[in-house]
Amino acid sequence: MTAIRLLIEPKVHDIGFPVRRLLPVLETRSIGPFVFFDHMGPADFEPNTTEGDVRPHPHIGLATVTYLFSGALVHRDSLGTVQRIEPGAINLMTAGRGIVHSERIPPDIRANETVVQGIQTWIALPVVYENVEPDFQHYTAEQLPGYQEDGVQLRVLIGRMGGLTSPVHTYSPTLYATAILDDDATLELDADYQEQGLYVVSGAVSVNGEPIKAGQLAQFEPGQALTLTAQANSRVMLLGGAPLDGRRHMYWNFVASSRERIEEAKADWAAGRFAPVPGESEFIPLPG
Repeated sequence: MTAIRLLIEPKVHDIGFPVRRLLPVLETRSIGPFVFFDHMGPADFEPNTTEGDVRPHPHIGLATVTYLFSGALVHRDSLGTVQRIEPGAINLMTAGRGIVHSERIPPDIRANETVVQGIQTWIALPVVYENVEPDFQHYTAEQLPGYQEDGVQLRVLIGRMGGLTSPVHTYSPTLYATAILDDDATLELDADYQEQGLYVVSGAVSVNGEPIKAGQLAQFEPGQALTLTAQANSRVMLLGGAPLDGRRHMYWNFVASSRERIEEAKADWAAGRFAPVPGESEFIPLPG
């Protein structure tokens, strides 16, 4: 029996820097609560410019998760948060009823022409929590549990895996982990979560003997124990969790269980009714 339900190829976008988008796609809108998955970079940026900066923009109904492999970003939001994120740490921003944020390239990263690369994901909130108060949490690399043995470096970013539990709070059962594997190393993936997927950042792997190349996202059949084997030195991201509690509508940066809520958010952003980011005067207009 095949372990892979769907093998997703990236679509490349340029939003001031290159991103490879894996979710959503027509064939599957989510894996567990993950409704959006972008591989950012690698990219470096000219000193004394705003190249790569993402101006203030709004979100509702989701939590954004930022994880970097290299470089740094500075997050600012309408709660007054100012937080630099560096490799190995987690920025978790819960939008709930609505939040605005920006992400900018720090001057030292530009000056040193440091490559910025990482993963940004959106986690849809359960319907009952769609309109919670917005929140921001930062977790350092040292706060996130992991181990290194037999050619595998594993870090659990969200949820539970391999007897390790992350301190990161989410509103539904969620798995998010990263692993670096030496060539021919193996990692057992149990079936604790109903929906699971794996993204190959670099290298190449096989799962139960089925190959997955760099840049591909595999969605697995549910309920199977999986054996991941590296075919080269590789880096992977593991994601999944409980299925969504119903359909989600997505427009731009908005996620909601009803079209009416999306329309309300569009009108609020166009009319300037979202709280601004302190110290920021720019913004991204509503598309169209």
